[in-house]
Order: sequence, then C-alpha cells, then structure tokens
Amino acid sequence: MAKGMTKTALVRTMAEKMELTNKQTSAFIELLAETAVKETKKNGEFTIPGIGKLVKAERKARLGRNPQTGETIKIKAKTVVKFRVAKTAKDTIAPVKK
Repeated sequence: MAKGMTKTALVRTMAEKMELTNKQTSAFIELLAETAVKETKKNGEFTIPGIGKLVKAERKARLGRNPQTGETIKIKAKTVVKFRVAKTAKDTIAPVKK
C-alpha cells in the first residue's frame, strides 16, 4: 500500500511555495492543528475552507454483538469526532461520472 505525504514532505512543499523557512511552516501547521482541536472541543466544529470540517458528535448508547461469541453487549454513549470533506474537495478528488 502506498503511503501518503509525510509531515516533513508537507512542510518542505509548503515552505518552498510560500517562500518561508521549514521552521516557520512547521510552526504554522502545528498552530493550525492545535486551533482545530481547541475550537472543535469548544464549539463543536472547525472548518478548513476548501478541505472540510471537523465535527464533534454524540453517539447514543446501543446494543452490539461480540463477533467471537455472538453475545449481545451494551455499548456506552460517547462523544466522537467526524471529518466531513468539503464538496469542492470531494468533486476535485473523485468527480461524479456522468
């Protein structure tokens, strides 16, 4: 399986295109990630225009099944984070075939 772009490769690419140092670019990426986590935790969502949105969602308690034994188990309610891809990104990456 092919591996995607690493953080180092992303930093180098962005630094070259924006004419910044690798250190400045790395600090920007760290700040963006930190801000995304903090805002999602606080407000329930964080949007990166053109890419997508982080959304905090509540899952209800439900019944599940242990796949090994077939036994019914109770799954507790919990908070999860979902990522919704922006329509423009989705259409560019995987256009709808007509």
